[in-house]
Amino acid sequence: MKNCPLSHDPTAASSSNSWLYLLERFDVGVIHLDKNLRVVGMNDFARRSLPVQDKLPFDRYVLDFHPDAAKNKVKFLLDQAECPVNNAPPMAMMINIPDRMLLIKVTKISDVQGRTTGYTLVFYDITALVSHETEVNHQARESSDPPTQQRRLLRKIPTIKQNRVLLVDVSSVSFVRSEGHYTWIHTSQTSQFCNLNIGDLESRLDPQLFVRVHRSYIVNLSHVDEIVRDEGRMKLRMMGATPVEIPVSRSSAPRLLEQLGLAGSAAVRT
Repeated sequence: MKNCPLSHDPTAASSSNSWLYLLERFDVGVIHLDKNLRVVGMNDFARRSLPVQDKLPFDRYVLDFHPDAAKNKVKFLLDQAECPVNNAPPMAMMINIPDRMLLIKVTKISDVQGRTTGYTLVFYDITALVSHETEVNHQARESSDPPTQQRRLLRKIPTIKQNRVLLVDVSSVSFVRSEGHYTWIHTSQTSQFCNLNIGDLESRLDPQLFVRVHRSYIVNLSHVDEIVRDEGRMKLRMMGATPVEIPVSRSSAPRLLEQLGLAGSAAVRT
């Protein structure tokens, strides 16, 4: 399916049937906005998926009931819906909400004269596609109590390229770099733009494998090639054809060394 919005490899035609099958299984949330971006209506799936009773969104400006972390992203989508290019494809964006990952698109609706009459916001719940459940015990490690909480961890990270959503296998990710409200997902071969912020990703990546070593970086421990000391500062050299050094904050260093099994090692002391 050449125009499928989700793809492991945009050139891999052999996967088209499986993606078509997945898309046919997705329920679609539809929200109708008037030309002033006020909520006019929504379908049953949107009502079931969103906190309608708590937020009471009808007849309200659409951004009023979005969490602060998502407002800028939804505003960007709405701005792009006003793109003057004829037949421009609707922009796609991921939003992370508690326990779920949504893929959202917005398109403009016009009358016979081409005047804007409103907007349609469509979303897919792609949580099951990109994540899996794992048991997480927030009690002390030495506790013998059974795990008490389920956490949905990402197994694929949704990224954006030319308005296509490309899914990157988590195991191939070397590190994540923050850039404002967004991130770049780096593998040994390439980097891809992701419109989830670094906090969203940190909460959905396996904490035994991925460590936040700096306010702007999360690293995959299995891709760390070398620990570098430079005037008392720690850096990580990552695997790949081109050497990349990642700064490690002083507050993050103890946890990093513990995760690497090097806590207390004389070889890495300042």
